[in-house]
Parts: sequence; C-alpha cells; structure tokens
Amino acid sequence: MTSAASTWGRAFSALSHRNFRLFFFGQLVSLVGSWMQSTALQWLVYNLTGSQTSLGLVTFANFLPVLLFSLFMGVLIDRFPRRRLLLFTQTWFMVLAVLLAALTWAGVIRFWHILVLSLLLGFGNALDMPGRQAFVVEMVDDDKDDLLNAISLNSTLFNLARIIGPGIGGVVVAALGEAPAFAINALTFLAIIVSLLLMHLPPPALEARAEAPLRNLKQGLAYLLRQHTILGLVTMVALFSMAGFGALTLLPVFAKDILHTGAQGFGNLMAAQGVGALAGALSLIFLGERWHKGRALLANRLFIGPALMSLALSRSPSVSMALMVVLGYTFTTQLVLTNTLIQTLVPDALRGRVMSAYTWALGGFYPVGSLAIGALGDHIGAPATAFLAGAVCAGLIALNLAAFPKMQRLR
Repeated sequence: MTSAASTWGRAFSALSHRNFRLFFFGQLVSLVGSWMQSTALQWLVYNLTGSQTSLGLVTFANFLPVLLFSLFMGVLIDRFPRRRLLLFTQTWFMVLAVLLAALTWAGVIRFWHILVLSLLLGFGNALDMPGRQAFVVEMVDDDKDDLLNAISLNSTLFNLARIIGPGIGGVVVAALGEAPAFAINALTFLAIIVSLLLMHLPPPALEARAEAPLRNLKQGLAYLLRQHTILGLVTMVALFSMAGFGALTLLPVFAKDILHTGAQGFGNLMAAQGVGALAGALSLIFLGERWHKGRALLANRLFIGPALMSLALSRSPSVSMALMVVLGYTFTTQLVLTNTLIQTLVPDALRGRVMSAYTWALGGFYPVGSLAIGALGDHIGAPATAFLAGAVCAGLIALNLAAFPKMQRLR
C-alpha cells in the first residue's frame, strides 16, 4: 500500500507546483478547443477543394514559419520573459480563431483565406512551441526531478484534448457546421491567458541579453553541433516528423473516400490516435522513471513504420482506429522521451535556443513532409503514399542505429 501510494504521488509530483497547476488546467480547456478547430478546418478544406494537395498546403502554411523562424525565436525566448511571450501568442491565436469563425459564418470563406490565416497562425507557433517547452522548467521551480513528470503530464493533457476535441469537433461540424467549432475555440483561449496572468514567478535571469541577438543564435547553433547526442535527438525527430507525422495529413481522405465514414469517422480516427497517445503519456507518468530512456526511445520508433503500412492496407474502420491507437502511443512516447532527454542535458542559459531547434525539427519538417505526401497522394493515391511513408520510417531505424549509437545508451 505504501509503495502504491508513493508511486501515485510521484506520478503527479509536478502538480505540487502552483504555477504548473495553473498552466495545466488552463491548457486543458484551451487545447480541447484547438483540436476542435483542427478537425473542423481539415474537414472544411477537403470539402472546399476535394484535393489532398490542399490539405498538405494548409499544413505547410501552418508550419512554414516554424521551419523558417523558430531557430531565431529561441533567441527571443532566452532574452525576454517567457510568460510575456506566451501571453502574446495566446492572444494572437484567439484573434485568428475569431477571424476564421467570422469568415466561415458569413459564408465567404475561401481556400486562400485559410492559407493566409494558417500562415499567420504559424508565425505564432514559431514562438509559442519552443516558448512552452522552455517555460516548463520555470513552472516546476527548476526542479529537474519533476521535469520528466511535468513533460509527461503536459503530453497527457495534450492527448486527452486530442481524444475529446476531435470527437466534439466531429459532432459540432456534423450538426452545426465548421463556424461554431472555430468560435468555441476562440473562447477557450481565455482559460490559458487567465492562468498565465495568475502565476507568481521570480524575475528571469535572461543572461542572453548581454550578447547581440545574432551572437546568441550562433552560440546556440555551435552548442548543438558540438553535442553529437543532442544533434542526433533533434535530427531523428526531424526525419520522423517529415515522414511519419506528415502521413497523417491523409486522414481526411481515408475517412471520406476509403473508409466512407464521413466527418464523424474522421473525428474518430483522430480520437483513436489521442487514446494511444494518452496511454503513452500515462505509461511515462507511472513508469517513466524506471525505463532506460534511450532503449525505450528506439523501441517505440520500431512500431511507426509497420503501423503506417498496415493503415495504408486497412479498409476496416475498426482496424484503422486500432492502428491509430498504436501510432498515437509511439508518436507520443518517442517525443516525450526526446524532449526530456534534451531538457535534462541542456544548460538553462541555452534552453530557449536548443528547444527552438527541437521545435524546428518537429514542427518545421512536418509541413515539408505534409506537402510532399499530399501532392504524392493526388498522383498515386492515399493508400500507396501512406505505405511508402511507413517504409521510409522503417528504414530510418537503420540510420538511427548507425549514425547516433550513443543515443540508445542515454538513461
């Protein structure tokens, strides 16, 4: 009983920090709205255009600024208070959601409107994604023992929202249309904004201000290139993001044209991925401290390729949902483990710049893969494209072992 109570207590140790607790519950509301909007937007794009390339273009526009600017955003994160930067990005996202809802409600929404709004959203993401990652340490009062727990809880929250949000989004779109989903998302940003305002934080050190911004950027890149293991962690995230995550751009096509399950079926596929991701995050919360992180990272990546190839061959909604559970589990665990290993290894003075490189790898290469996979899907079909993406992911395991052997030895 004592051992079980101790394990349960450790599983939620990060929530003992007031600032993290505020952020956790504020995000819970906001992220559900974001996943509602994501589901409704993908459905709206495919209905407007009927093109798989268009789905890839929206994702490309959304994450192109991450690819181009997130490395420099790391300099801003190390030079300015991170809470202030996050307040700006959350307000920015709320304004864009209001604009999207208004255009859709008025019946004047066009594909180019969505591309422009997605690009503007991407500029916010280029700052928000690495900013959130670097802010985690501040919210747990620099307690490295609670760092894995905080990152795992964040991932649990993200994936809990991924389960709830698409399911609600599919129902809202089917019953009321896309505009209400966008409007609800705009309101949910108030929760995270209020939680940030209520935090009590010490003045940040901001050592990077002593140097010129360009010199800050060079210092971060030089550190990354010197640290071969961290470089390997970032590189493999980039490659799996491009081939593995990029293939998920095709999900609306599978739901509508292959499985014939409509908007609700698309929401179910997204929710199934969220179930697997939640299971992965929970396994890290309760068992992560006992795992050999490097070996667990490799083991999870082994399943990505076969699961994608099986999804390409499936014509059963239930089988496809089961495979999405597997993909959700593997995607989440390998990302949380990578994030934790990087945050543990990097010095705090360089945290924003190194985490911006992680964001660049995760969010920057995703649109490149999405655009290529969407275009290829229009030429050879979604199943063949998804199968090819899975084969590439399977091949990346050999590169992982050959180029970065020390990564598997990280604890």
